[in-house]
Amino acid sequence: MNDSSSEPASYFQDFMENYWDLIAGTIFAIIAFILHKTGHIYLSTLFAGLGIAAFSFTVSEIAEILAERLQEPYASFVLTFSAVAVEILLLFMILLESSHGSSALETVKGGIISAVIVDMNVLLGIAVFIGGLRFKEQEHNEDTSSTYTTILLVASVALLVPSLLQYSKGSGESIMTASYIISFLLMIYYITIFIFQTKTHIHFFKATARSRIFRLRRKKADQDEEDEEEENYIFEKLPNIANFFTIFGLIFIIGVIAEIFASDGMQIAKNYGISPALAGLVIAIISVSPELFTAIKAAKSDQIQRVVNIAMGASTVSILLTVPILMMLSPLAGIELALDFNSLQIGALILTVILAWKTTDNGETNYVEGISHLMFFLAYAVIAAFYH
Repeated sequence: MNDSSSEPASYFQDFMENYWDLIAGTIFAIIAFILHKTGHIYLSTLFAGLGIAAFSFTVSEIAEILAERLQEPYASFVLTFSAVAVEILLLFMILLESSHGSSALETVKGGIISAVIVDMNVLLGIAVFIGGLRFKEQEHNEDTSSTYTTILLVASVALLVPSLLQYSKGSGESIMTASYIISFLLMIYYITIFIFQTKTHIHFFKATARSRIFRLRRKKADQDEEDEEEENYIFEKLPNIANFFTIFGLIFIIGVIAEIFASDGMQIAKNYGISPALAGLVIAIISVSPELFTAIKAAKSDQIQRVVNIAMGASTVSILLTVPILMMLSPLAGIELALDFNSLQIGALILTVILAWKTTDNGETNYVEGISHLMFFLAYAVIAAFYH
């Protein structure tokens, strides 16, 4: 009797554990839509952000399943694309709001830089800190971090080019021309890096252990006997093509919610005089949150290689792919997006890359290096809050 009565409760518990993100995302999205229509912009922005984060978690989860199946060279593409797709959607929706004020345009620029700063300092910092507390020291492939920091440093310097033209005698037209040239070069650079990562130098980015980030079947040893639990997660059973269509469908839903988040969120920022730099940080944290949970689970499983791949890989794509795509989309919306970042943004970006290089160059990490990244982020957040 007790066993039979506990079966429905166990089934419900498993169902909620597997699909809490989809359920929460749907509920948050509906609430956000209702609040948006009734003019409650503060609550609608909050619930829209929560809905985006919940659905983004599902996207990351399905992408991880596909990556496990496809392996290299396609695994890297699936993971990096899913990591920045939400970011691009959010930033583009905010870009569309720039017709109502220049602050939206500055928020987009802040969001581009903040995505890298959050990935490299918050995501990497928290995961390295937690992993360091649990395992004292963790090892990763030093070729991975060395390659990524080199790429990020070059990309950061490239973004500096249009910014420097602000201090020359050049006109706004020359800054825009330089911005398009730089975005084109970044795209070419990304294609080169993609070939390097997925064809010629796959071993540079290989994880040291198989990823156990999402719904890994925990093996419990009892006198050399292993008992594996049955996996009931539906996306584990769907074919690859179905999972790809599911990801695209979820990204479309995220785009709809992002429109609410952008329109109401920018109104709040205008009402309270929130700096574009701080608004960009909020956007970056929302888009990075699913990867943050992924990185923490990887670090707790002593898979710091996965953490480095996620943090630095997403940061690389955030610059090399997000910037060119936004530059291509902006004229279609009748908007000029110049890459004239301010000194705070470029300085923080370059210092972030240097810090990441110093903390990962020897192939080992510890909790002091993790908290160092977090301290850097908090210092930047303070400046961003008061920088206008």
